[in-house]
Amino acid sequence: MNIDQLASTVQALQDEVATLRAEADIRRIQARYMFLCDTPCPEFGVADDAERIERILDLYTEDAIWEGVGSYYDNQFGRSVGKAAIRKHFQGFWGQKRDPELILNVHYLTSEQIHVRGDEADGQWVHCQPWIFSDGSSLLRSSRLNNLFRKEGGVWKVARTRTENMFVAPLKSGWAESVPATSVLMKP
Repeated sequence: MNIDQLASTVQALQDEVATLRAEADIRRIQARYMFLCDTPCPEFGVADDAERIERILDLYTEDAIWEGVGSYYDNQFGRSVGKAAIRKHFQGFWGQKRDPELILNVHYLTSEQIHVRGDEADGQWVHCQPWIFSDGSSLLRSSRLNNLFRKEGGVWKVARTRTENMFVAPLKSGWAESVPATSVLMKP
């Protein structure tokens, strides 16, 4: 192997490692977003929903977009552009007392695809999430995600969250036998 071939091989390996690291970072960002959206919030030390929202916003670029698309989510979620608008979107969800109260919501991600192009990437997932309310009612939601990511200052951030409803299905009351009031998973 001559020096040019060696240099080419080393560059190819560096490019591959950069892509694998980007995919891993993006995977962690998406999972962290879902983790922070779970109820009860499993993040240790989160004092309230305002702090939860700020931790979610830390994952986003300043000019990020959060949108629900399709016939069902257009009307339910709409489109929020920029961190201030995304904050307001989440405050509308967590900042209000609801009756019945949401007592459990867990996000399960599957069918992952991540495509890295330098300092930009897109990722697609399918997710399901059971919802349980204080009145005993429950439902199962499933959505497709088509998100964009951008590397800023050496750190990957979410540039767009786009979610499209696949279905919402009621679940029979009592299908879950035990539901924690708080999460102690991350407690030291």
